[in-house]
Amino acid sequence: MTSELTAHEICELLELEPNATCGFVRLTFLSKLAITPGGLPAPFADGRPLGSALYFMVTPSAPVRLHRIRNDQLYHYYLGDPIEVFLLHANGTTDRIIVGPDLRSDQRVQLLIPGNTFHTARVIGRRRWFLGASTEWPGVTPADIEIGELNKLAGKYPSIAAELHAIAVSAQ
Repeated sequence: MTSELTAHEICELLELEPNATCGFVRLTFLSKLAITPGGLPAPFADGRPLGSALYFMVTPSAPVRLHRIRNDQLYHYYLGDPIEVFLLHANGTTDRIIVGPDLRSDQRVQLLIPGNTFHTARVIGRRRWFLGASTEWPGVTPADIEIGELNKLAGKYPSIAAELHAIAVSAQ
Protein backbone atom coordinates (compact mmCIF):
# COMPACT_ATOMS: atom_id res chain seq x y z
CA MET A 1 0.00 0.00 0.00
CA THR A 2 1.23 3.49 -0.82
CA SER A 3 0.14 4.77 2.61
CA GLU A 4 2.75 2.51 4.19
CA LEU A 5 5.64 3.81 2.08
CA THR A 6 8.24 6.03 3.67
CA ALA A 7 9.88 8.99 1.99
CA HIS A 8 13.15 7.04 1.98
CA GLU A 9 11.53 4.06 0.22
CA ILE A 10 9.97 6.28 -2.43
CA CYS A 11 13.30 7.98 -3.08
CA GLU A 12 14.92 4.57 -3.56
CA LEU A 13 12.12 3.11 -5.71
CA LEU A 14 11.89 6.15 -8.00
CA GLU A 15 15.63 6.94 -7.87
CA LEU A 16 15.01 10.47 -6.55
CA GLU A 17 18.06 12.55 -5.64
CA PRO A 18 18.37 15.60 -3.37
CA ASN A 19 17.72 18.78 -5.33
CA ALA A 20 18.57 22.43 -4.67
CA THR A 21 15.03 23.66 -5.35
CA CYS A 22 12.46 20.86 -4.94
CA GLY A 23 13.31 18.41 -2.16
CA PHE A 24 14.14 15.25 -4.09
CA VAL A 25 13.92 15.02 -7.89
CA ARG A 26 14.38 12.75 -10.89
CA LEU A 27 14.04 14.01 -14.44
CA THR A 28 11.72 11.59 -16.24
CA PHE A 29 11.37 13.24 -19.64
CA LEU A 30 13.34 15.70 -21.71
CA SER A 31 12.10 16.04 -25.26
CA LYS A 32 14.59 15.08 -27.94
CA LEU A 33 12.82 17.60 -30.13
CA ALA A 34 13.99 21.16 -29.67
CA ILE A 35 12.83 24.60 -30.53
CA THR A 36 15.78 26.00 -32.42
CA PRO A 37 17.52 29.25 -31.61
CA GLY A 38 15.55 32.12 -33.03
CA GLY A 39 12.34 30.07 -32.88
CA LEU A 40 11.39 31.43 -29.47
CA PRO A 41 11.15 34.90 -27.98
CA ALA A 42 13.69 36.14 -25.45
CA PRO A 43 14.77 34.83 -22.96
CA PHE A 44 14.44 31.47 -24.73
CA ALA A 45 16.03 32.64 -27.98
CA ASP A 46 19.02 30.28 -27.53
CA GLY A 47 16.68 27.28 -27.98
CA ARG A 48 15.07 24.79 -25.61
CA PRO A 49 13.78 21.23 -25.56
CA LEU A 50 10.08 21.12 -26.46
CA GLY A 51 9.20 19.99 -22.94
CA SER A 52 10.40 18.35 -19.74
CA ALA A 53 8.93 16.43 -16.81
CA LEU A 54 10.18 15.32 -13.42
CA TYR A 55 9.08 13.62 -10.24
CA PHE A 56 9.52 15.59 -7.05
CA MET A 57 9.10 14.79 -3.38
CA VAL A 58 8.62 17.30 -0.58
CA THR A 59 9.17 16.40 3.08
CA PRO A 60 9.04 18.57 6.22
CA SER A 61 12.82 19.01 6.09
CA ALA A 62 12.99 19.29 2.28
CA PRO A 63 10.39 21.84 1.12
CA VAL A 64 10.23 23.50 -2.28
CA ARG A 65 12.82 26.25 -2.00
CA LEU A 66 11.82 29.79 -2.93
CA HIS A 67 12.56 30.02 -6.66
CA ARG A 68 11.16 30.77 -10.07
CA ILE A 69 11.67 29.41 -13.51
CA ARG A 70 11.14 31.26 -16.77
CA ASN A 71 8.84 28.59 -18.11
CA ASP A 72 5.22 27.82 -17.33
CA GLN A 73 5.05 24.67 -15.24
CA LEU A 74 2.29 22.38 -14.14
CA TYR A 75 2.43 20.66 -10.73
CA HIS A 76 0.69 17.26 -10.49
CA TYR A 77 -0.31 15.48 -7.26
CA TYR A 78 0.45 11.73 -7.15
CA LEU A 79 0.67 10.36 -3.59
CA GLY A 80 0.98 11.33 0.06
CA ASP A 81 0.11 14.49 1.94
CA PRO A 82 -0.86 17.75 0.25
CA ILE A 83 1.51 20.67 -0.20
CA GLU A 84 0.77 24.30 0.51
CA VAL A 85 2.08 26.37 -2.40
CA PHE A 86 2.72 30.12 -2.14
CA LEU A 87 2.78 32.01 -5.45
CA LEU A 88 4.39 35.47 -5.51
CA HIS A 89 3.15 37.22 -8.62
CA ALA A 90 5.12 40.00 -10.32
CA ASN A 91 2.25 42.47 -9.74
CA GLY A 92 2.71 42.18 -5.95
CA THR A 93 -0.21 39.83 -5.28
CA THR A 94 0.07 36.36 -3.77
CA ASP A 95 -1.87 33.13 -3.82
CA ARG A 96 -1.90 30.24 -1.36
CA ILE A 97 -3.05 27.02 -3.02
CA ILE A 98 -3.21 23.48 -1.69
CA VAL A 99 -2.16 20.73 -4.10
CA GLY A 100 -3.50 17.40 -2.87
CA PRO A 101 -6.17 14.72 -3.15
CA ASP A 102 -9.09 16.24 -1.22
CA LEU A 103 -11.14 17.77 -4.02
CA ARG A 104 -14.10 18.41 -1.69
CA SER A 105 -11.87 20.74 0.33
CA ASP A 106 -10.83 22.72 -2.75
CA GLN A 107 -7.46 21.01 -3.06
CA ARG A 108 -6.16 20.70 -6.61
CA VAL A 109 -4.52 17.74 -8.26
CA GLN A 110 -2.89 20.09 -10.78
CA LEU A 111 -1.60 23.64 -10.40
CA LEU A 112 -0.35 25.90 -13.19
CA ILE A 113 2.54 28.10 -12.07
CA PRO A 114 2.99 30.86 -14.66
CA GLY A 115 6.54 31.45 -15.89
CA ASN A 116 8.59 33.92 -13.83
CA THR A 117 6.45 33.42 -10.72
CA PHE A 118 8.43 32.99 -7.51
CA HIS A 119 7.01 30.14 -5.46
CA THR A 120 7.70 27.91 -2.51
CA ALA A 121 5.84 25.01 -0.92
CA ARG A 122 5.73 22.87 2.19
CA VAL A 123 4.11 19.56 3.02
CA ILE A 124 1.01 19.78 5.24
CA GLY A 125 -1.53 17.27 6.53
CA ARG A 126 0.12 14.41 8.41
CA ARG A 127 3.39 16.07 7.37
CA ARG A 128 5.11 12.95 6.10
CA TRP A 129 5.72 13.46 2.38
CA PHE A 130 4.24 14.65 -0.91
CA LEU A 131 5.01 12.96 -4.22
CA GLY A 132 4.19 14.86 -7.36
CA ALA A 133 5.49 15.85 -10.73
CA SER A 134 6.19 18.97 -12.69
CA THR A 135 5.90 19.34 -16.43
CA GLU A 136 7.30 22.35 -18.24
CA TRP A 137 7.12 23.84 -21.69
CA PRO A 138 9.40 24.67 -23.23
CA GLY A 139 11.70 22.31 -21.35
CA VAL A 140 13.73 23.72 -18.48
CA THR A 141 17.49 24.20 -18.58
CA PRO A 142 19.60 25.35 -15.59
CA ALA A 143 19.70 28.89 -17.01
CA ASP A 144 15.92 29.10 -16.52
CA ILE A 145 16.03 28.70 -12.71
CA GLU A 146 16.53 31.57 -10.26
CA ILE A 147 16.71 31.10 -6.48
CA GLY A 148 14.79 33.83 -4.65
CA GLU A 149 16.41 36.21 -2.17
CA LEU A 150 14.34 35.48 0.95
CA ASN A 151 14.64 38.85 2.72
CA LYS A 152 14.07 40.86 -0.45
CA LEU A 153 10.95 38.86 -1.39
CA ALA A 154 9.63 38.84 2.20
CA GLY A 155 9.87 42.65 2.10
CA LYS A 156 8.04 42.84 -1.22
CA TYR A 157 5.32 40.40 -0.05
CA PRO A 158 4.80 41.25 3.65
CA SER A 159 1.46 39.43 3.88
CA ILE A 160 3.25 36.07 3.58
CA ALA A 161 6.69 36.99 4.93
CA ALA A 162 6.25 34.81 8.04
CA GLU A 163 5.41 31.76 5.90
CA LEU A 164 8.39 32.38 3.60
CA HIS A 165 10.73 32.52 6.61
CA ALA A 166 9.14 29.42 8.22
CA ILE A 167 9.59 27.35 5.07
CA ALA A 168 13.20 28.48 4.69
CA VAL A 169 13.96 27.60 8.33
CA SER A 170 12.46 24.09 7.95
CA ALA A 171 14.96 23.39 5.17
CA GLN A 172 17.96 24.12 7.36
